[in-house]
Amino acid sequence: MNPQAKLIFALSLTLGTTLTISSNHWIMAWTGLEINTLAILPLISKSHHPRAIEAATKYFLVQAAASALVLFSSMTNAWHTGQWDITQLSHPTSCLILTVALAMKLGLVPFHFWFPEVLQGSSLIVGLLLSTLMKFPPITLLYLTSPSLKPSILMTMAILSAALGGWMGLNQTQTRKILAFSSISHLGWMAIIIAYSPKLALLNFYLYTLMTAAVFLSLNSIKALKLSTLMTTWTKTPSLNAILLLTLLSLAGLPPLTGFLPKWLIIQELTKQEVALAATIIALLSLLGLFFYLRLAYCATITLPPHTTNHMKQWYNTNPTNTMVAVLTTMSLMLLPISPIILAVV
Repeated sequence: MNPQAKLIFALSLTLGTTLTISSNHWIMAWTGLEINTLAILPLISKSHHPRAIEAATKYFLVQAAASALVLFSSMTNAWHTGQWDITQLSHPTSCLILTVALAMKLGLVPFHFWFPEVLQGSSLIVGLLLSTLMKFPPITLLYLTSPSLKPSILMTMAILSAALGGWMGLNQTQTRKILAFSSISHLGWMAIIIAYSPKLALLNFYLYTLMTAAVFLSLNSIKALKLSTLMTTWTKTPSLNAILLLTLLSLAGLPPLTGFLPKWLIIQELTKQEVALAATIIALLSLLGLFFYLRLAYCATITLPPHTTNHMKQWYNTNPTNTMVAVLTTMSLMLLPISPIILAVV
């Protein structure tokens, strides 16, 4: 793909995201979502591999259906209340349809089936965009409409997402699929708290984006698409692999790393809101995620050649690890001590 085309798609993604997160009117928000969808499709299918074409087709169909539901929800609300303002969503049917639409956009259970398949058919960089930037507009819409949505539905979806995200990631061998199920599990944590503390859900999303970007860029640097490749990388880039181990543990939510902060605050807030049972369940379900992060970390750092893998060693990559990986991994590991400052800003 030539640089001009990449620039146009990058600008379109920026425009679509900015349009959705800054609009008050449903039609403008819907337009931003559509621009985003159309801009990411060529990036998913650029390799012309049948799996990439399949991923692009699945992504298009799901996102088109979700966008149609967003439009239908807003039109129903406007029909009954005369309001096109995003924050004035009050009709019960519209609220239910919008919950379904945003769950489809984000990949929340039970509308999660498309996400691992699309991520598996994309490159690691496009996978990073799908897991972070493309989730930002729907999360913003969820944030704006959270007072109108039913907490019971969101909580059910959240617990199911945390359970299935952890459970289905256990036996995966492809790093992109593992990160897809990790994303579904993290979305569960955001969905469970958004009705009670929307700002906390956004903080969780920002920190998740930070840590996921660090993991995706690290895996992209060592070209690790599956666990068997990851097993042979310790001898090539030991320092990057050691950092990857810590970043994965941060993504799992272990103290004293950054990933512990949102989980700690969410459990605290849920307990304050007297839904301690939900807090206990989702905390226990995060152990499933911890298992497959530890499995990734084990493959990256503790398995040393010679070992029983049939994977051929790749040629040594002399490209230096870029500054972005260094900055993101540092932030993914060391933000917990300054959490009072983060909370004061948020």
